[in-house]
Amino acid sequence: QVQLVESGGGLVQAGGSLRLSCAASGSIFSINAMRWYRQAPGKQRELVASITSGGSTNYADSMKGRFTISRDNAKNTVYLQMNSLKPEDTAVYYCNADITPWGPAVSDYWGQGTQVTVSS
Repeated sequence: QVQLVESGGGLVQAGGSLRLSCAASGSIFSINAMRWYRQAPGKQRELVASITSGGSTNYADSMKGRFTISRDNAKNTVYLQMNSLKPEDTAVYYCNADITPWGPAVSDYWGQGTQVTVSS
């Protein structure tokens, strides 16, 4: 079984920074795109950032210039560096990955989520 395990969430003051990590483990042949999503109470889940296996990145407009997604392929890990945090960034952050397992099909996997709370 493939698992994604997230860490790094917490409580920070507005203007502060956090670095989220998500490590994939299990019977993995390769990891393709990796993404971060977030979901605030009462709102739909939204895409925060994505990174391809080749390192190309995309960001939601509200995160552009503040958040940076990166990956360490040797560690099967994706990171989200979050700077200049705002109270509206408060949400549960989830990592997501397109993973080719040692099996017949590419699968979509999700982490358990990590809470980020930004106070003013």
